[in-house]
Amino acid sequence: MLCRIIYCIAVILATASVILLALFSPLPHRKNNHNPPLLALSFYIQQPQVGGGSATHPAASPPEARALIFHRTLTEGPENTSRVVGKAQGFIIPVESFAHSAFNIIYLTFHSHEYSGSISVQAKNLGHKEKEQLAVVGGTGSFAFARGLAVFAQTDREISNFDANYHIKLRLEFPNRSQNIPG
Repeated sequence: MLCRIIYCIAVILATASVILLALFSPLPHRKNNHNPPLLALSFYIQQPQVGGGSATHPAASPPEARALIFHRTLTEGPENTSRVVGKAQGFIIPVESFAHSAFNIIYLTFHSHEYSGSISVQAKNLGHKEKEQLAVVGGTGSFAFARGLAVFAQTDREISNFDANYHIKLRLEFPNRSQNIPG
């Protein structure tokens, strides 16, 4: 008989604890917006200046070029005197057999009070057009796990594609973040 009473009390306590937990437990956080946070940025790639003049270092001479390796400055505005916010570096093999190579990546590295980190832009299928739309395939720091688009538009029409300045518009998504991105 005593076992039966203990069993009934245990069942009542278990049922009561389940009901109390259901009533007083916090609700799970639900995201009203299923879209990942977005960030739109606009920057310029500048050619390096030599000895204070307007001459530039060409990245490589296009007809003989086997690989294009470059190191450029990223600025806020189109003038080469604009505030420097980072650098653009890349290694691109324009040869037909390597056009789809995983080596064809442009790295945009930012060092400013707003952003610190890098963005990796896949440079496959470059057609040397005045405007290229490329895929953002990752990032670090402020741009960790970034995905999206990078539109490179040539700003100097009379200069060859390899020596031109570019305006970059980035539209980034952060699928692994639920909080707002600064900027």
